Amino acid sequence: MKIIVLGGGCFWGMEAYFKRLHGILKTEVGYANGQTLEPTYKEVCTNTTGHAEVLYLEYDPSLITLETILTHLWKVIDPTLLNRQGGDIGSQYRTGIYYLDEADVPVIHASRDNEQLKYEKPIVTEVEPLKYYYPAEEYHQDYLTKNPGGYCHIKLD
Repeated sequence: MKIIVLGGGCFWGMEAYFKRLHGILKTEVGYANGQTLEPTYKEVCTNTTGHAEVLYLEYDPSLITLETILTHLWKVIDPTLLNRQGGDIGSQYRTGIYYLDEADVPVIHASRDNEQLKYEKPIVTEVEPLKYYYPAEEYHQDYLTKNPGGYCHIKLD
């Protein structure tokens, strides 16, 4: 089992999209790499905590590779937009790849560099070690499963 944490705008759509992939063992939405401990959604939405809305992924690398996961990330975000995805605006909606395993860095950089070839504007997706992660409130977990009509900037069909 391996772990990667992804920021892709609103975490509801990210979770709904990635949990459909074969080899993903666990998804959980939360907040990452901010300055406060145990933030709430209300606090993160003030744009003052420094946290990003993220998707915590546990995956089986024998069933799905990090390269494949990152290919899917690039499909559902615009990596050239800073602090925004879809209709969501604010630093909590920034895109990011937050790793726990230093061995993942060359794979992440190669994927990002390959993706950059598709854009004239620079990719602004953060690539950083995961410094802090805190799970979001229970009502955010599997939100679009519980609320199928909920907003999602990611096309799920």
